[in-house]
Amino acid sequence: MTVEAMPAAILSDDLLERCAGRAATYDRENRFFSEDFEELRQAGYLLLPVPQEFGGLGYNLSEVCKEQRKLAYRSPATALATNMHFYWVGLAADMLRMGDPSMKWMLEEAAAGEVFAAGHGEVGNDLPVLMTSARAERVDGGYKFYAHKIFGSLAPVWTRLGLHAMDNSDPANPKVVHAFMPRDTPGYTIKETWDTLGMRATRSDDTIIDGAFVPDRYCHVVGAGFPGADLFVLGIFAWAEPTFANIYYAIAQRASDLAVASLGKRTSVANGGQTNAHNPMNQYAVAEMRLTLDAVLAHIERIADDWTNGVDFGGEWPAKLVSAKYHAVEGAKKVVDIAMDLSGGTGMFKSNELERLYRDDRCGGFHPANAGLVHEIVAKTALGLLGGEPRG
Repeated sequence: MTVEAMPAAILSDDLLERCAGRAATYDRENRFFSEDFEELRQAGYLLLPVPQEFGGLGYNLSEVCKEQRKLAYRSPATALATNMHFYWVGLAADMLRMGDPSMKWMLEEAAAGEVFAAGHGEVGNDLPVLMTSARAERVDGGYKFYAHKIFGSLAPVWTRLGLHAMDNSDPANPKVVHAFMPRDTPGYTIKETWDTLGMRATRSDDTIIDGAFVPDRYCHVVGAGFPGADLFVLGIFAWAEPTFANIYYAIAQRASDLAVASLGKRTSVANGGQTNAHNPMNQYAVAEMRLTLDAVLAHIERIADDWTNGVDFGGEWPAKLVSAKYHAVEGAKKVVDIAMDLSGGTGMFKSNELERLYRDDRCGGFHPANAGLVHEIVAKTALGLLGGEPRG
């Protein structure tokens, strides 16, 4: 699809409503958002970050965040899974803009319809992307990989799985090998493990990799840990953290809007027959939601804009990125909790959208970086200790 053939608004109101209408069914049946995915792909949504010269829309990080926020407001799981594709393609586009053409191939493949997914999650690895418990073995022309990856969103449809593993062939100089495994590669299996509290439509199943070979053209090798982080590694966080943040902000905004609307419809004998909107305690709760949302939105938009505009924070960037995601996730939990309280108990019912939003919202803390890692990165940055390995 060429830029000229693309509609001005990819996320039309009709498309958003159709996605929203399917969200409860996907959640209840614990199945992948197949219809949403096909509609979004046909509309050109997966091409948002692809530069125009490759046939995409050329959206920058700030612009993609706004679109994801719009989609997540009604279909959180659909937006979250789609995000795994965006943060790879957006990273490749930024690298090219910054003068590094090494990921140009990804933009060409994304424009041709390939779907990228993330294979970072691993049991026992609480320093994702920077470290790994998986193993990479150097062989002629590329690497063989041995890994058990978890939280593999887009499992039914990805065509390129972004993964990482450790090359310890030189113990004094370990390397992290990032690779993008084509779906037709022999040597892996997808294990259907995804039966979770929330974000069920993402179908983030496990991937067991046993000797799968990935050629050098699909590999990017860096040093291990914070000292080895380059533009590629920083760019992963730059695209993942703000986009995650906007998705969870959107959940909170939706929950707040539903709660506020319900207060104007329900009456109370204690209020003399007036609606619950007249209860001063409910008014206080509504104010708390709005105050939290305003602060979160200002923070996450500022960070996305600063990255997009090339603000040079140097070594402060990791802390700033994870901080924005942390504030969004924690703020969203607060807002959704208040919304549930204001529901008066109706939010407990499966037929109420708030019940699903509550469960989807709980998943935010599991996305990298988790609360513990956020505090470690922020504190060590302030203390000048970031990059010391191992912890201490």
